[in-house]
Amino acid sequence: MSEKSREEEKLSFKEQILRDLERVKKHEEDQEEVNLTSIKPQLSSKNDQSIEALMEDSLSAVEEIMRKAPTVPTHPSQDAPFSPAEEAVGTAPLNPSHPSQDLPASPSEELQRETPAVPTHPSQDVPSSPAEEAARQALLAPSHPSQEEPSTPSAEGVSRPTPGPVSPRNVEKEFNEIPTRVAVSYKTEGQREGKREVLTSKPVVEKKAVEEMPVTPRRSRRETVQPTKKKKSGFKTFFISLLIFLGLISAGGYFGYQYVQSSLQPVDASSKQYVTVQIPEGANVQTIGSTLEKSGLIKHGVIFAFYAKYKNYSDLKSGYYNLQKSMSTEDIIHELQKGGTAEAQEPALANLTIPEGYTIDQIAQAVGQLQGEFKEPLTADAFLAKVQDENFISKEVAKYPSLLESLPTKESGVHYRLEGFLFPATYSIKESTTIESLIDEMLAAMDKTLAPHYSAIKSKNLTVNELLTIASLVEKEGAKTEDRKLIAGVFYNRLNLGMPLQSNIAILYAQGKLGQKISLADDAGIDTTINSPYNVYTKAGLMPGPVDSPSLDAIEASINQTKSDNLYFVANVTDGKVYYAATQEEHDRNVAEHVNSKLNQTN
Repeated sequence: MSEKSREEEKLSFKEQILRDLERVKKHEEDQEEVNLTSIKPQLSSKNDQSIEALMEDSLSAVEEIMRKAPTVPTHPSQDAPFSPAEEAVGTAPLNPSHPSQDLPASPSEELQRETPAVPTHPSQDVPSSPAEEAARQALLAPSHPSQEEPSTPSAEGVSRPTPGPVSPRNVEKEFNEIPTRVAVSYKTEGQREGKREVLTSKPVVEKKAVEEMPVTPRRSRRETVQPTKKKKSGFKTFFISLLIFLGLISAGGYFGYQYVQSSLQPVDASSKQYVTVQIPEGANVQTIGSTLEKSGLIKHGVIFAFYAKYKNYSDLKSGYYNLQKSMSTEDIIHELQKGGTAEAQEPALANLTIPEGYTIDQIAQAVGQLQGEFKEPLTADAFLAKVQDENFISKEVAKYPSLLESLPTKESGVHYRLEGFLFPATYSIKESTTIESLIDEMLAAMDKTLAPHYSAIKSKNLTVNELLTIASLVEKEGAKTEDRKLIAGVFYNRLNLGMPLQSNIAILYAQGKLGQKISLADDAGIDTTINSPYNVYTKAGLMPGPVDSPSLDAIEASINQTKSDNLYFVANVTDGKVYYAATQEEHDRNVAEHVNSKLNQTN
């Protein structure tokens, strides 16, 4: 910038200052004395000090002013100077310094700002003393760092105000004194040139100034980074929490599953004792579970209820049950599905199953296989002895008259008088069970089974013994209900015509082979000439008694037979299909095709 331009700028500033002085003339008069008294003592004391002491005082005063100085607004609309001189500098067409090169004001300016008499409003920023006026005149000189001016006291003493916002991070302190007030030593041109290079390339901040500056910018920088750290930290915490939560769920599910499975197992797998429990009428699964838990039969009633609902077991029946602690939840549910007794009964130690079509000899063998500690030994020999005990039979006849009134006599040639009268079923063997009580229970079961059919049997002009005799043959000759009804019809047709029944089943019983496994050849070569009351080939009519214990299906088929003209039947030896005939010729063809041909193939 040329000297002429600088002079023009000074003139324009002066004109602005004069206009400001006119506006605040009244205020100058009130504050002139206060300003003079506050500034003069400071100037006089400073002039008496040495150059070194003055420099130290100036530095202290500047630092104190820096601490007390108000914050400069950052928005351009808020960049108001603190005094008319500063306002003049801000409006002057000087080359503005870079924001990174914000320089502090000179000590004289800072002293003026500390003076309480100086107003802060732009319209009132007018100095009221010649000293302040001289300071403002000195401020008019441009101070751009790029300008190389000679190192003169006047040049060095001018402060460098910055028109833009002040950044505390880039403050550079250059302490100059006004030549007319304080004599100071100045840096050489070389030193000043080096300093200018530093300012141009990279701002230099003095250590002390940095220490005294507010920490807000640093805090702000930390705050701008902190959210990212918090975000990352929060995500890490969430991820770890999720893993822990999933781990807990997995562990809980595993242990929960194991707990449920354990609850479904027997309470005591080695226990042989029975517990009598009553299931009330209309009880739901929750009530049943609670009852079983209180009886010590299951571990948890709630788990029992959930398990029954999950398996859709809704057909649990009421009554008295004898259950064991060695039973699993599934076993107990199966027992509850069967139904209990109306009254409490003694617990069963074992079960005896008598299949349909068993003979008394076979029944005796099944009894002998029972295991357990009973009131008396339950053996096959003891069973056979009891079924032939006439005193015992007499008592049973008196007890079940409808069933046993037609019981064959010993003189009829029967093997066992009670043959066919023992109903095939499953019986509970208790601690108090004896052979006599067991046979009595079998007779009671047959009497109960036939009770609905006694009138129908009489209407057919048959005795109970005769019906059971026919049913015992039907049981072995046919496997399906339809065949059993047709076979019973054939037997009735033969009886009505006076023909022999000609059943191999009776011959096998007479030979002691019924119930045993025999070959087709043995069955075809059966001895039909055997001398026995059971030889229905040589004798007309029925045998003296049944040959086995017929099932309910065979009994009902014999009562409700299918009527036809058939007098013969033969079963295929390979598939069991039954073929019927009304004549001997037709029957012979069936035998040749379905029996003899098959025998030739096997041989």
